Parts: sequence; structure tokens; C-alpha cells
Amino acid sequence: MTTIALSLPSARQPRQMLSWLGVAPFFLFALLFLILPTLNIVVGAFRNPQGQVTLENLGKLLSPSIRSAFWISIELSLLTAVLGCLFGFLIAAAITLGDLPRPLRNAILTFSGVASNFAGVPLAFAFIATLGRLGFVTMLLRNWFGINLYGSGFNIVSFLGLALTYLYFQIPLMVLIITPALEGLKREWREAAESLGASGAQYWRLVALPVLWPSLLGTLALLFANAFGAVATAIALTGSSLSIAPIVLFAQIRGDVLNDPHLGYAIAFAMIVLTAIANGIYILLRMRAERWLK
Repeated sequence: MTTIALSLPSARQPRQMLSWLGVAPFFLFALLFLILPTLNIVVGAFRNPQGQVTLENLGKLLSPSIRSAFWISIELSLLTAVLGCLFGFLIAAAITLGDLPRPLRNAILTFSGVASNFAGVPLAFAFIATLGRLGFVTMLLRNWFGINLYGSGFNIVSFLGLALTYLYFQIPLMVLIITPALEGLKREWREAAESLGASGAQYWRLVALPVLWPSLLGTLALLFANAFGAVATAIALTGSSLSIAPIVLFAQIRGDVLNDPHLGYAIAFAMIVLTAIANGIYILLRMRAERWLK
């Protein structure tokens, strides 16, 4: 028995080495495409072209054009985060707590998993083909119902058009995140509230929403970070017609007449800080929500 007990650690070591070897590609990928680029951005934000340490790049963030770009990005992110939370919560509540067929629930969750990751050039092209000046829905409304979207002031390459495009992946992301929280609401809580004479509205106001509140706020922060960091969709859809932080960043690093890589580093650094704060809020609130739903 002693011999067997002593041989177990040595037998476990090769298996542990294989396990570490299995996760090595993940750590290598994170190092090359996340950690090292982030460190390069942070260092570049505090250096000038001569390599000297400076705060001049961060000071340029206070210029009117860059401040305006950040405010538009924040407004866009907040709007799509709030609307994404609202509509996503209603959809998730319908498929989780309603009496809808289970195949429909599975279909919606499957679609949400795909749509929440559908962004960039394909998403921009899809909305241009749908709601552009000659898009399918635009022409359908004009020819069949006499509604001229662009005659009424709508434009897909505007703030409103970009917000609609962002909602395509914001709402499904909300559905995916909030569904487990809704499933964690115990039936006994509602039965106990009803036995004490509470109405449905009182149950949601006094029991369900206080339990779900950390999850809702955390998901709101996550959706804000998700929209604020979306670069490819905004550039592909609006080009340079809408000045938001990702587009200003792209203009500074792509090598045109506005080329200032270190200012681009500073803009990227500010975006990293904002998204890190939003993700930190999400993680803290998610941990609190998980304690309630255990």
C-alpha cells in the first residue's frame, strides 16, 4: 500500500504536464494578441516620437474634436446598452417564464448565440442591403406603403442607423446573459409571495427584480463595453461620416494626413480604461448575483 501511494504522484505528473500543454496555445494566443499589444499601447500613450516619457498625448484627448468623439461614443453605447437590456430582457422573460414551446426557446437561444457574434463588415453590409437608400426594406416601404424613410430624415450612416445596427448584436447578447439569471428564480419564491397575497406586479417589484438587479446592472455595463469597443462595424457602415472614438483612432493609425500613432495610442488607452471599468463592474455585479441565485 505504501508503494502504491508513493507512486501515485509520479503517475500524476505526466498527465498534469499534458494538461498544461493543452492550454499552452491559449496562453500563447493571449500573450501575443492581447497582453503584449495592450502593453505596447500603454507604453506608447506615454511616449513621444523621440521615445521620451510625456503626458502630451493624454493632454490631446481634451481637444474639442476628440472629446466630442468620446461623448458620441458614450451616448451611442449607453443608448444601445439600455435598449438592448430592455428588449433582451423581455425576450428572455418570454422564452423562460412564458408558456412558449420549448423548440421556439431553443431556436431563439441558438439564433442569439450566432447574432451576438455577428459584427464587422458582414453586419454593416447586411444593414446597408436592408435599410440603405436602395435597400430591400427601404424599397418595400416606398413601393408598397408609400413610406419614404430617407425623405423623413432617416439615414443608415447616421447616429440612429449605427444604433440600430448595434442593437442587432446587443439584444441577443442580453438574451444569452440574462436567461440563466431568470432560470435561477425559484418557483417557491413566487408561490410564497402569492400565498401572502402578493400580486404579480408586487412579486416582480419586491422579490424578482431585487434578485435580478445585480445581473441587470452588470449586463448593462457589459453591453456598454461591447458597444464602446465595436470598431469594424462602425468603420464599415459609416466610414468617416460619424466621428466616434473608434473611427478617430483608426484615422490616427492608418497613415493618412492625420497620422499620429502616439495620439492613437492615447485614444486606445482611454478606450481600454473605460471598457475595463465597465467590465470590472460587470464582474463584481455578476459575482453578487451568483450568490443570490445559488
